[in-house]
Amino acid sequence: MRVPLADWMTPTDRAILERLQNEGNDELVLTPGLIAENTDYARTTIREHVSELRDHGLIEYHDESRAIYRLSELGHGYLAGEISPEELED
Repeated sequence: MRVPLADWMTPTDRAILERLQNEGNDELVLTPGLIAENTDYARTTIREHVSELRDHGLIEYHDESRAIYRLSELGHGYLAGEISPEELED
């Protein structure tokens, strides 16, 4: 079952988090361009949402110089249902 979205989140945010999680397989570390290639969203859209997700602590840099992202501990907790959407509000 999918976790509910926080008020500020959109389905794009969930798609990014789930793509990084790569459920059932090893987690992925990806650039915004690679996330876009593996979702139905444009690279510009992904870049905007990645920034927002990073600001909220759900993802973090794996390699900042190459703009490669991974799920943060908070992101793991959220996708596992251990952190409520209300806890992610500003």
